Amino acid sequence: MSSGFLWIVGTTRSGKTERLVRQYAQWAEAQGSALRPMVVFAANGDNRLELVDRLLDTQVAVPFESHTPLGFFQREVMLFWPLLAQSLQLTTPFPVRLRPETEQALATQVWQPLLDGGPLQQEGVRQAVMVRRSLDIWQLAALSGTAIADIPARLEAGLGEMGGTPDLWQHMGEALQQWRRWCLQRGLLTYGLITELYGQHLLPNPQYQSHLAHRYGALLADDLDEYPAIAFDLFSQWLDAEVPSLFTFNPEGAIRLGLGADPRCMGQLAQRCRQETLVANPQQSLGDRLGVDRVLSWLAEPLWVEVPETVQAIQTTARGSLLRQVAEQIAEAIHSGQVAAHEVAIIGPGLDAIARYTLREILNNRGIALISLHDQQPLVSYPKVRSLLTLLALIYPGLGPLIQADAVADMLVVLSQQPTPFSDRSGDICIDPVRAGLLTDHCFVPDVQHPRLLEATAFPRWDRLGYQATEAYEAIRGWIATQKQQLDPSPVPKPLKPITLLDRAIQQFFHGGTALPYDQLSALRELMETAQHYWDVDGRLRQTGHHHLPDAAVVGTFIDLLQHGTITADPYPLRSMGRSPDAVTLATLFQYRSQRCHHRWHFWLDAGSTLWLTGGGPLVGAPMFLSHWSGQPWTAVEEQADDLARLQRQVADLLRRVSDRLYLCHSDLSTNGQEQVGPLLAIVNAATAIAPDPAIPEATVNLGEPS
Repeated sequence: MSSGFLWIVGTTRSGKTERLVRQYAQWAEAQGSALRPMVVFAANGDNRLELVDRLLDTQVAVPFESHTPLGFFQREVMLFWPLLAQSLQLTTPFPVRLRPETEQALATQVWQPLLDGGPLQQEGVRQAVMVRRSLDIWQLAALSGTAIADIPARLEAGLGEMGGTPDLWQHMGEALQQWRRWCLQRGLLTYGLITELYGQHLLPNPQYQSHLAHRYGALLADDLDEYPAIAFDLFSQWLDAEVPSLFTFNPEGAIRLGLGADPRCMGQLAQRCRQETLVANPQQSLGDRLGVDRVLSWLAEPLWVEVPETVQAIQTTARGSLLRQVAEQIAEAIHSGQVAAHEVAIIGPGLDAIARYTLREILNNRGIALISLHDQQPLVSYPKVRSLLTLLALIYPGLGPLIQADAVADMLVVLSQQPTPFSDRSGDICIDPVRAGLLTDHCFVPDVQHPRLLEATAFPRWDRLGYQATEAYEAIRGWIATQKQQLDPSPVPKPLKPITLLDRAIQQFFHGGTALPYDQLSALRELMETAQHYWDVDGRLRQTGHHHLPDAAVVGTFIDLLQHGTITADPYPLRSMGRSPDAVTLATLFQYRSQRCHHRWHFWLDAGSTLWLTGGGPLVGAPMFLSHWSGQPWTAVEEQADDLARLQRQVADLLRRVSDRLYLCHSDLSTNGQEQVGPLLAIVNAATAIAPDPAIPEATVNLGEPS
């Protein structure tokens, strides 16, 4: 055990990250300019950005690098690709990373013979689910340091015939081997391949180990309970090299257990470190004042529940009434000055579109903003994105089947709209929906090869459109015609590329996006990032001779991918700049805990739902890739024990993230009309019930028209 190795253990909000920041400043000041750069790890990208801000606030002059574990693996594989290529005898050029949605699309193409009535076909399982499940299993195996060749044996031993037959597991392993070879031959890197290359090939390389040992002057890793098993091997290398190290660990964390994290494996590092235990300030959290162990005992013994007044219940029969009661309770508290909007969080085990829309509409109507934490809506749900996809289909030949008449009308409305700077409200619309419908009915010519827009005069009563609408329509037609002329590959310069066309359209119709609100700008940014990535991959496939399809066919595939809602608006960075808005937070359990949020007031939505116990479970086969797996079949008893342990961690973690008041929100019936009898129901029934607002009908709730 070295005094330079520190293991900081503590429950949620006990000051672990603050202790890490202080130690960073102490090491930097003690060694001054002689200290080599430090390396800092965080569990995910958002936590990394927050940690970087806190480290920079120390104003210490010593440089540092910040990474997530997977981000570090990816960077190292890219940096040391020549070393990997030499050891694996690869002749491929510098690699290109695949996004998960592109990975799934290409893997489906490669495995199509195996999926169409082949050995990978499983009754009752869709092809897309089988492909995603196979790729996730490879990712889990790579994160645990397990070779692809050992995957079938682990799945057969652990799952038996619960999720498939031994033949299925064997063919899945062979398909993953095929996919791995296919990617390496073309220089394409998936997350599973990146993790495997780093953990099983680069990290064991003596030349790389020698370089790694002397690169950094100190190591700081926050929330080690969220890291995969191969991070244990990486950190052990630094400990062996006597690099000063600090690790923080939360026994109530393990948010990503079952999704690649192995907290028990990472916990073994504590044996090599000097340990410090931090205790949370009881005044900071409601859970410490209530007694977390006491609350957890209520889950095991629901007959002996005594809930204090700081925990109250909102109960209704119908879920629609519950949503309105919750929103009205929040609005009343905010308007009366009891709490500020940014001090309130609504948390549920799962949030459907109805709940998101209902809460947003009611609170917005009361003048209160609502932000959904990582509300990743499909890109195609944004009108501006849909209009750009329709533009592409009108310009490139052969894409007529991808265009619907209502999409053309939608495009005319959106592209003729003048944005109001930095406002959520739409600006002046030159072509209103009625005129857009008339123009589409009379001027849009559907065609498989060359769908087109006719002149406005093709409408017999074009004079009724008005000057403004006619001019705007002809401007759109003229712009489309100009872009079509540049598709001819014979002249110089080179023919118009899709990414260039999208950029021109954004500049032409949306003024470059500079006057758009943040969510719409994020959608356009994600569209451009996705398009750039898609054509980078397409360029690599052309370079390696995988296909020679014309641009129009690739554009059609790209449009089809987005129309299926596969890609969401989630650009980098994930947060907006400047001061956080004064808004109520809406989040799922996983999102809220991953972001390490905390609020004065909590509203636990659907507190009586069984999803508190069964939701957020592990990926298929995940227990077989944990370091402590016994090698025996995974039983229903073990699954139930895992569910209960996850519930206890979730409840303990959330109780320490609320400081003043907790509302348990329960409706007798769920959205599908089933009675809710979840594990928190006894606590809900024992809590002080808030009298329902008599002005809100119990059976139905009028939400108004969508905005």
